[in-house]
Amino acid sequence: MLPSGSTDSFGMIKGHYRAVAATSERDVEAAQALRAVCFGVPARFDADVFDRHKQHILIRDLRTGRLVSCFRLEVLTGSMLEQSYAAQFYDLAKLSRYNEPMMELGRFCVRPGVNDPDVVRIAWAALTQYVEAHGIKLLLGCTSFAGTDADRYGDVFALLHDRYQGPPAWRPDAKAPEVMRFRPRALGPSALKLAMQGMPPLLRTYLMMGGWVSDHAVVDRQLKTLHVFTGLSIDAIPEARKRLLRGLV
Repeated sequence: MLPSGSTDSFGMIKGHYRAVAATSERDVEAAQALRAVCFGVPARFDADVFDRHKQHILIRDLRTGRLVSCFRLEVLTGSMLEQSYAAQFYDLAKLSRYNEPMMELGRFCVRPGVNDPDVVRIAWAALTQYVEAHGIKLLLGCTSFAGTDADRYGDVFALLHDRYQGPPAWRPDAKAPEVMRFRPRALGPSALKLAMQGMPPLLRTYLMMGGWVSDHAVVDRQLKTLHVFTGLSIDAIPEARKRLLRGLV
């Protein structure tokens, strides 16, 4: 079943790649198959109950027709947050009082071995088009770290604790059965640099644009990841970055 917001009017091309909105079950299944590869799911498809409510964006290589990236979106209001993917893991009661349109971004992935920066650029261009079309004021989602070994990311989590925790008025409380609370840690210049480099690229991009995170990470045994709640106020994005993103559309 396709989400009610599906449309065949969306599409853009950058370099060798084309981003389109899913318009068929076959499109959605292609995204689910790619997600299974990217997230190491021991099944042909990575599918869940949230897929039917989401708009799926697919990025294909025009030279081969191969799907190289995908993600899914949903426009939300505060009263709808409990039906979001993130609400499974985070207590979003505070954020439910946010009275502007929000958009949940999830399952963002790029096929292993595909390193062309134009793939990520067209993904952000597509996201920008959706944000502006729907008057979105806050992007939200769960940003994943590979593996479930929290010690591996000690310096990264210390950096998030010290510099990037979200505002208390909106920051989620713990809800998942297994969480890792962030702790402060003194980091020298070289450790700070390595900590930033150790972040997932998507999270690093969020933070460079003014994003923020929860005060803890969730251990997701099913997907064999750690993830943090991530928020990005559209108004917080520097104007120079906004101009750059608009220029990609």
